[in-house]
This record gives sequence, structure tokens and C-alpha cells, in this order.
Amino acid sequence: MRLLVVEDDPDLNRQIVAALEDAGYAVDRAFDGEEGHFLGDTEPYDAVVLDIGLPKMDGISVLEAWRRDGKAMPVLILTARDRWSDKVQGFDAGADDYVPKPFHMEEILARIRALLRRASGHASSELLCGPVRLDTRSGRVTVDGAGVKLTSHEYRLLSYLMHHQGRVVSRTELVEHLYDQDFDRDSNTIEVFVGRLRKKLGVEVIQTVRGLGYLLSADPA
Repeated sequence: MRLLVVEDDPDLNRQIVAALEDAGYAVDRAFDGEEGHFLGDTEPYDAVVLDIGLPKMDGISVLEAWRRDGKAMPVLILTARDRWSDKVQGFDAGADDYVPKPFHMEEILARIRALLRRASGHASSELLCGPVRLDTRSGRVTVDGAGVKLTSHEYRLLSYLMHHQGRVVSRTELVEHLYDQDFDRDSNTIEVFVGRLRKKLGVEVIQTVRGLGYLLSADPA
């Protein structure tokens, strides 16, 4: 899963990005509204953490512009304001959730998990595909109850496929959603990670759909 953090406070931006990366996400960052708007308009993010009080272009204007352009990714707004009218303005602009400052980082992580689940149609924090179980809260992966140790890239790949199981996901889509902006992207590496993931899981749940991509399904092809 690939996220964008738009926050002008350097320390807070760094803290949020670090927490999200530690939780297994690929994260891009922006420090003002113009840069954030450009990234959100040109890159495919699974969710965005957006501060309202931004220089150059305020967060509400950024969000309104994204929604006018048809950008539907979930957006969690951060605000130092606690007036109900500001919250209403954020929701009316297209926000999906909000967190007032100051906040606990665990709350940000929990709300992001919830937004990602809802966006992909999942109600539970535990994603299941046959004997494979992924707990989005702990990042733990099990097969028939036995723990499976994955690298960060393998976990991102499995998490994305689990969130979108039953749908064919192209290599291009995986590259766009698994790696941050600075990563040296190569679609061939996806095949390598898929191979490693299949070997570690030990069950046939990742199908290759020739010419299209990959399908995660508990039903054999």
C-alpha cells in the first residue's frame, strides 16, 4: 500500500512517515499544499494524510481540487482546529476521516487501516484467503495458523493482493502501489517477489493470469 503524507511541520511529517513505513507502507511526503496537490493529482495513492493548515495552498483547497478531478483515494485530515465548523468543512470538501492535533500515532495508524479496509470492501482487520491470514493490526501473516516471516516488500505485495483479492492486479499497478516515489522501480522485481511469496506461503493462492497480472484467490485456477 502506498500513502502520501502532506504536513508542513518537518518533525511531525518525519514522525508520521516513519511510523507508516514501520507499519509496512510505502510513503511519499510533501511539505506544502502545492506539492501535495501535484503528487496526489499525478500519483496513485491508496490513502492520504493531509494537514489543513498548509502553506502555498491550504488543505481544504487541495482536497476540493482532488475531488473535482475525480481523485477518490481516502483522505484523513489533520487539524489543530477543534471547532465543529472546521470538521464539517473538511467532510464537505471530501475528507473521509479526521484527527485533531495533538494525537497519538497509534490512532493515525488505526484510522489509516480502517480507511484502507473500507476502500477495498473489508470490514475486519484480519484479511483471509483460504488458509492465509493477514492481521493488519499486527502485520502478522499465518498459513493454517503457523507464522510466516516476510520481508517488508513481500508483506506489501501480499497485503495489496489481500486487500484486492478476487481481482486481477497488473504488474504496473503493483509497481505503482508498492514502491515510493524514490524507489528504482522495475516491474521484473514483482515477479521475483511473487516467486518468493509463493514459496514462503507454501499454498497455491496467487495465480498468474497470462498477459494481465496476478489474482489472489482461494479457489484453484
